Amino acid sequence: MWVAMDDEMTIDERRKYLKRMRPRYERADRAGRSPLLSEMEQVTGLHRKSLLRLLHAPSLERQPRTRQRGVTYGAEVERVVVRVWASLDFICAERLTPTLLTTARHLAGFGVLALSDEVAAQLEAISEASVTRVLARHRTERLRLPRKGPERANSVTKDVPMTRIPWDTTQPGHCEVDLVHHGGASSAGEYAHTLQLVDVATGWSERVGLPNRGQAAMEVAFRTVVARLPFPLVELHPDNGREFFNDHLKRVFPTLVPGLTLSRSRPYQKNDNRFVEQKNDSLVRQYVGYARFDTPEQVAALDALYADMSVYYNLFQPVLRLVEKTVLPDPATAATTAASTTRIRRRWDTAQTPFERLVATGTLLPVHQQRPQALYTQTNPLALRQRIYAQLDALRALTAQRAAAEVGREALAAAAASASRPTSAA
Repeated sequence: MWVAMDDEMTIDERRKYLKRMRPRYERADRAGRSPLLSEMEQVTGLHRKSLLRLLHAPSLERQPRTRQRGVTYGAEVERVVVRVWASLDFICAERLTPTLLTTARHLAGFGVLALSDEVAAQLEAISEASVTRVLARHRTERLRLPRKGPERANSVTKDVPMTRIPWDTTQPGHCEVDLVHHGGASSAGEYAHTLQLVDVATGWSERVGLPNRGQAAMEVAFRTVVARLPFPLVELHPDNGREFFNDHLKRVFPTLVPGLTLSRSRPYQKNDNRFVEQKNDSLVRQYVGYARFDTPEQVAALDALYADMSVYYNLFQPVLRLVEKTVLPDPATAATTAASTTRIRRRWDTAQTPFERLVATGTLLPVHQQRPQALYTQTNPLALRQRIYAQLDALRALTAQRAAAEVGREALAAAAASASRPTSAA
């Protein structure tokens, strides 16, 4: 049994439905046709007489219009619609129609257009479909405000492919890189950043503190990171930020590593940089939080902290690596839904430090293995951990001192402003 729908059927939908119902109607006797007509009334919303006229017609196909409709809205209304459309930067008819009259009156107050009572009444009554037809006639003449497009796109990224490093990469040197901001609650002025690089194959990670994200600071940070890596850098994969892709760094990258491959993530797809994004949380935010760092002392303390964290996490902290992903049907939904959903079963390997994984690849030259091996032999991980937390305490103390100094400056400024105000006579 058909039931009435919330949305009104279109003419084509009614005709299609009646084509299906017509054979049943013709086969039914007089007593059987009455409930069919009632059902069709309920579904289509048409009057019973209209249904009888359509069902007894030679064809249910729609006939082409032989006489065109007359013009309801004249040239003056069209001129006003186009002027309002242009003033609102050529928005779509769905957004334009409800505000046509209001905006036209507003523009008339500035003398931009003349608005008679007759035109105002027509603007109030005009339908969205009529506005759409008006806009279609003038669409090729529009000149929109600048928007992000080919003319504003970063031309430096034009030749850099958008991709992501596969999770099962086995060759060291394919690295994701990202920039973490330390501006606190305000992005005003200059403040510190963290440049972090993560090797996908081994989990090796490096971090450097920057005083800002200018070209000079970014170049120094990249050279520092590359100098710390015990393996050759093959691919660098940042996001689309202009701090990574600008004319200056485009000239610098080939000098860092000859033959370096540049790739980038898709816009607004953070999962394309999933490895470094995860480390941004666990090895940056979980340590230094979201406070503002903008003094040279804070940047120096941040950089010293990262130097010790590099030794600690690359030589002593074991990490798991994904080795298999299998798509399986979800048994929890298989019994309750007709089409069962899927789940992903992940299998991880035995935990190893990034240095152990790097050695296991067999790509590490003996000369590059000596320094990290010596650091491993000479470093007490417990003492290193205590030193890391001592550096964190020192960084927090610097941050607290800066906050106290800022409060003191604000109090002095408020006191000076209060003293400069004239006092009223008693």
